[in-house]
Amino acid sequence: MTITVTSPAALPDVVGRTAVGEWFEVSQERIGQFADATEDWQWIHLDAARAASGPFGGTIAHGYLTLSLLPRLVQGLLDVDGAAMVVNYGLDKVRFLQPVPSGARVRAVTEIAAVDPGPQGYRVSSRTSVEIEGSERPALVAETIALFVPA
Repeated sequence: MTITVTSPAALPDVVGRTAVGEWFEVSQERIGQFADATEDWQWIHLDAARAASGPFGGTIAHGYLTLSLLPRLVQGLLDVDGAAMVVNYGLDKVRFLQPVPSGARVRAVTEIAAVDPGPQGYRVSSRTSVEIEGSERPALVAETIALFVPA
């Protein structure tokens, strides 16, 4: 479900609206690639045999992998005509609530919480959660902030 606005100036009109993304699989291959990129080779992420008897019953994604997937997971949820670009402005109140098992599917749910116009563009604050398919509790919650720069 996409929230569409006709221009950055119309962003305040969508405060309070929610969009839900598509499911996305977090594969063991992706977890391994993230481990290599960050040099975080902890066994809970990579050693399937050891992780099977560990606290999570199998390998899990790094919390920061889940966080780093936010741009992919929210892609297309807020479509703003007339924006030259959108850049990450920041994050507030990031919490990792539950690990994402290898092979699980996740999706983003985002609610537009506030829009603040400024000299560079419009800062859009959203309450975003990453849901795990089949689980009532999200993997993470965060207040995300994006800057929409008018064309």
